[in-house]
Amino acid sequence: MFFNVLRSLMAGQQVDVWAVAAQVLSIVFVIICILPLHEFAHGWVANKLGDPTAKLEGRLTFNPLASVDPLGALALILFGFGWAKPVPVDSRYFKKPRRDMAITALAGPIANLLAALVGAFLVALMEAFAPYNGFTQFVVTALYYYVVVNISLAVFNLLPVPPLDGSRIVGAFLSSRTLYTYYRYQNIFSMIMFFLLLSGALSGPLVTAQSFFAKIIFSLAEAPFRLFGAL
Repeated sequence: MFFNVLRSLMAGQQVDVWAVAAQVLSIVFVIICILPLHEFAHGWVANKLGDPTAKLEGRLTFNPLASVDPLGALALILFGFGWAKPVPVDSRYFKKPRRDMAITALAGPIANLLAALVGAFLVALMEAFAPYNGFTQFVVTALYYYVVVNISLAVFNLLPVPPLDGSRIVGAFLSSRTLYTYYRYQNIFSMIMFFLLLSGALSGPLVTAQSFFAKIIFSLAEAPFRLFGAL
């Protein structure tokens, strides 16, 4: 996000101040409200599957102070992807540990995609009925960035690299021996992933995945309005 803004400024390119302000507003909202929602989803699903750890430790909450990780929030501000303090999950409580851990892990990205769908619906609502002026355009821009950030978070967390959610989903399909090796070298895998992210090597696949989800989400959000001819 702001890494691209800084790069544009350093290259002498013009930057839309209002677009940057809309980005700031959307990212702050995501940090305060959506990162806690992501972690709450993990804890809530784990609790439903028999693991009360998050509930007992007071992590079934939307309080951002319990969930926001400063480094993860900074990464979100700079690069558009980030993380929060993970809720504690104890797979020993699960009836089927691998399956239930995968379901618990998937809950976080799904929460982000549902949050993106709500934002996309509000974008469609404003485009259909709100008068066109500078204020509504600013709000639409902020909502659009909000949708983009949520989709980016979902896609990022689905990467099959420890400690991201995707690793726990993939883990449900690995043999015990492979899974042991997978987590034994998780620090190396994480370092490789961040190097690839910062170098831009993963930009193509990530953008493709984000565009795929964005197309589906905006299509779903606009469908009711198109049905009645409002868009």
